[in-house]
Amino acid sequence: MKILMVCLGNICRSPLAEGILRSKTFLKGVEVDSAGTADYHVGNRPDKRSIGVGAKYNIDISNLSGRQFSVQDYDNFDLIYAMDNSNYKNMIALARNEEDKKKVFLILNEIFPGEDLDVPDPYYGGAHGFETVYKMLDQACDAIVEKIS
Repeated sequence: MKILMVCLGNICRSPLAEGILRSKTFLKGVEVDSAGTADYHVGNRPDKRSIGVGAKYNIDISNLSGRQFSVQDYDNFDLIYAMDNSNYKNMIALARNEEDKKKVFLILNEIFPGEDLDVPDPYYGGAHGFETVYKMLDQACDAIVEKIS
């Protein structure tokens, strides 16, 4: 099973989601990666606040590097989770067919089915926003682990 987490820049939400899900699936043979729909931070490490909140919960994402989502990701991943509706729509627009579209989900629908809620982008806020995002993603990743187990 290969799972991709996607946000806008791949420095806040999606690397944190990648780290959280990796920590929960470490022995289950699940591969996890992350990407951004925009190319703003390609090659950059995650935001220091994401690294910090991850470290607080013993999750090291400091070695991750930002990359941009591509059409080839549809071939390489079984499940693709968008952090928000905007990125979901961007990925659906790149889908080549219905099979591609069926791989893309809003991550918070795993804990709030059908509500189509966004994981808020904490980039322009303070450290508290990163803590809130961590808790949301931690719950959603628990639900993903239960779903794929």
